[in-house]
Amino acid sequence: MERLTPREEELMRWFWTRGPLFVRELVALYPEPRPHFNTLSTMVRTLEAKGYVAHKSYGNTYQYYAVVTEEEFRRCTLKGVIRKYFDNSYLGAVSTLIREEQISVDELRELIARIEGQQEERR
Repeated sequence: MERLTPREEELMRWFWTRGPLFVRELVALYPEPRPHFNTLSTMVRTLEAKGYVAHKSYGNTYQYYAVVTEEEFRRCTLKGVIRKYFDNSYLGAVSTLIREEQISVDELRELIARIEGQQEERR
């Protein structure tokens, strides 16, 4: 999955929360000063080229919709961060969270319990 720019991620969040949208509807979602219609249209077509959205034709206009779920995006983004910054080590990522006190021992215990519960469900 190709990486997204921060502005592309912002657009995807609109699709994930609002569902299918026309570009004119996207423009209306932004506060003043709103981005220009052509700017958003170009960005949406880029998202389509990257495989994140598709469109349905209505005459001369298109309604765009997400084809990648937010969950799929999160999972791929997390994998990319762990690959890039933690040398593919999930243990290294969790260790950093613990060391930086971003996750408590109680939260870690809860995480272990969830993992053990998922493993038991699979059996």
